[in-house]
Amino acid sequence: MKKILSKISFAFVCIGLLTTAHADEKVYKLSMAATWGETASPLIDAAKNMANMAEKMSNGRLKIDVDSANKHKAPLGILDMVKGGQYDMGHTASYYWKGKDINTLPFTSMPFGLTAPEQYAWFYHGGGMELMKKVYDQHGVLSFPGGSTGVQMGGWFRKEINTLEDLKGLKMRIPGFAGEIMAKLGVQVTNIAPAELFTSLERNSIDALEWVGPSMDIGMGFHKIASYYYTGWHEPASEMQFIINSKKFEKLPADLKEILIVAMRVSAYDMYVQNYDMNAISWQKMKAEYPNIQVKTFSKEIIDAMKKANQELRTEMGAQSPLLKEILDSQDAYMKKVREWTKMSDYLYLKDNL
Repeated sequence: MKKILSKISFAFVCIGLLTTAHADEKVYKLSMAATWGETASPLIDAAKNMANMAEKMSNGRLKIDVDSANKHKAPLGILDMVKGGQYDMGHTASYYWKGKDINTLPFTSMPFGLTAPEQYAWFYHGGGMELMKKVYDQHGVLSFPGGSTGVQMGGWFRKEINTLEDLKGLKMRIPGFAGEIMAKLGVQVTNIAPAELFTSLERNSIDALEWVGPSMDIGMGFHKIASYYYTGWHEPASEMQFIINSKKFEKLPADLKEILIVAMRVSAYDMYVQNYDMNAISWQKMKAEYPNIQVKTFSKEIIDAMKKANQELRTEMGAQSPLLKEILDSQDAYMKKVREWTKMSDYLYLKDNL
């Protein structure tokens, strides 16, 4: 840990020296579009914190203007806008692009997959960054981890879900690979922009939805309509993403490229710990102020069916896309290695101390 801190400190010193040396040079301005609205904390915070950090570390030579979804009105159009040059950067989630490119799907989170610490280790030490570059090079953008919400809750339901039959015909907002699994189990799956979630639930356009966890869910008011709150299975490491137009990135001086990369990496981790704290606070508030909320866990019958569907879909999709199979195989191999340590450390510690 001391060696890591020393390396980080050294990196910041070097960046400080570089920015001092270039203090009188050209100011570079970038524009960023976020999927999130102005009040969607901590998601929007990650984008704004990164921009502030980059400006400070560059002594004002790198300025990034962040537009929330309230302004650009295209929360699920970020990739296209950055590819097309309408914006230079984006802050969003990779699995939103599965309809355009199925290979983008695994870089957010996979059902029954890596946890947040495990996935960060995979990104930076297990080949994940290289695979993500391989995918996004085809779109003319660079992609970087943009902050994790950790294990997400399994969603809000109007009625209790006891059997597989209860899922059939249910209209649910659930994105990513989990949406594919739910569809295989008979759920009518849709993806809806964050700002429209409560209205869709209120107007009966959907019967259930998943969003994030207590940190963000309670403020959205879902519990006022759907009081059954299920524990998670589908997104154990939900990672947001920063994307930047490759041509725009290449026009930056070398020192500003490094500053931008460092700012993205630090702000991503900051979002992870900020959300963890927000979840803890909101969980206590939820228990104290909203006794109508009933926390449930899906039955073994349902979980087993989800796992079966998960394996079948992975096999089917992997056969259609060799690159997707390469990514999934990489995650599986890394999880096999890293999960042994997770069991020995976090799992046994919690098991013996709860």
